[in-house]
Amino acid sequence: MSVTSPDARDTFPGITKIIGIGQSLRGDDAAGPAAVSLWQKAFQSTASRPDIIVELADLPGIGLLNLLAGASKAVLVDAVQSDAEPGTIHTLTEDHLASFELGDRSAHGWGIAETLSLGRALNLAEMPAELTLIGIEAAQLEIGAGLSPEVELALPRVASLIELIVSGAAGSGSHQSGSTLTSPK
Repeated sequence: MSVTSPDARDTFPGITKIIGIGQSLRGDDAAGPAAVSLWQKAFQSTASRPDIIVELADLPGIGLLNLLAGASKAVLVDAVQSDAEPGTIHTLTEDHLASFELGDRSAHGWGIAETLSLGRALNLAEMPAELTLIGIEAAQLEIGAGLSPEVELALPRVASLIELIVSGAAGSGSHQSGSTLTSPK
């Protein structure tokens, strides 16, 4: 974890955490970390700002609350499954996460929706005021497989979307509608 200098706090209000979630050896489940890593390379000047903290998390489960601690803004990037075409990008605010099927278990232990709900229910002071989930529609989740071509093609668009959100240029609340999203199992 990096320490932010007082001068950086004056320039950039609060800490923004970018968290890529997914298992690298499970096909498209690796989409979250892959997209965040691509964003770091493509947008080095933003990624290296002192108010930006990047995390890659294989199986955060309830530990996601610790990863979010201290952030005023967070962007989570993860693979999702719904009835949408593979490679579809879903952008959800925390309010939209109710569309996740509660009780479904994620490949990451506790699902993101359940974890955030628990954090809010416990009234944790360290929770970010602004949270966005970028979900990348998975095509396949086989152990040992690489990313599908559809997900590979979506990664540059996701990296650009991360940049728009971090810079404040993206509108919030837009998402793929008509789908019930679940975290990959």
